[in-house]
Amino acid sequence: MQHSNRTMSYVLSLKARRNATRPLIMVTNDDGIRSPGLHAVVRAVCDLGEVVVVAPRRQFSNAGRSHPPSARRDQSCVQREHLPADCHDVAAYSVDSSPAQAVMRGWVEILSRMPDLVISGINYGENMGTGTTISGTVGAAIEAACAGIPALAVSLETSAEFHYSPSSAVDFSVAAAFTRRFARVVLADGLPPDVDVLKIDVPADATPETPWRITRVSRQPYYVPIINGQGTDGNPDGPHYRVEIDRATLEPDSDIHALVIDRVVSVCPLSIDLSSRVDRWQLAQELAGRLAESDPDERAAAFELRA
Repeated sequence: MQHSNRTMSYVLSLKARRNATRPLIMVTNDDGIRSPGLHAVVRAVCDLGEVVVVAPRRQFSNAGRSHPPSARRDQSCVQREHLPADCHDVAAYSVDSSPAQAVMRGWVEILSRMPDLVISGINYGENMGTGTTISGTVGAAIEAACAGIPALAVSLETSAEFHYSPSSAVDFSVAAAFTRRFARVVLADGLPPDVDVLKIDVPADATPETPWRITRVSRQPYYVPIINGQGTDGNPDGPHYRVEIDRATLEPDSDIHALVIDRVVSVCPLSIDLSSRVDRWQLAQELAGRLAESDPDERAAAFELRA
């Protein structure tokens, strides 16, 4: 408990140092510090505040919010980097860590004050449906949210050939424009209650005029594994998954439907509260009834529900 209290005190002290006139924006990703998608974010938001980049040194996709023990945590593995970005006064650091660890190490070890916003991305490849929690891009944003920092997780629809091989051939300008729009809104007014992350997925053919839509995470998978041992291009080292959608049951208000069917930008609010929004009293009564039917000894058992 003492360790927890010291951590919370440290967080509060960092928050107290926030600068109302010059907000601090931390930029990270899961494709690594040299990704053109990350550089596009830096260019897009560098005039909105003080920008600091803290990102994995290497490709770290599909990491979710993991904190692998194999990642080095010593200060010597934090390296200053020079970005090929058209921005001045942007400090950049690479760490030998997962995307979520990069965020945590950013505010714990590198920054002198708490960020006002964390932007994760722009990712090579959309992150949607039940695979959302696999995404290192989303995982980094959730890590920020767990420290009380509002976050954006931005992804661009791309061919699978680019998912593990970032290329300058991909045009991030439209996704960067949407990133800037929502960054300005969040910096000005924060996020509403129970909204901790905005997960933004941009179609490959989007323009700055493409409409955006508030969505929810589809209960369908989006990427499904390829079982035959070959990647999508027949290469054993290529991505071992493909996009597969059941259009007949796809929810009209979902992230997948917005991007794939309607070709609009999906803006999906995420909460770090993973609890179901079901009526808890009704669920408790239903489960108590089922337990009583299946086991007579449960008939006298009481259940408790706290407001």
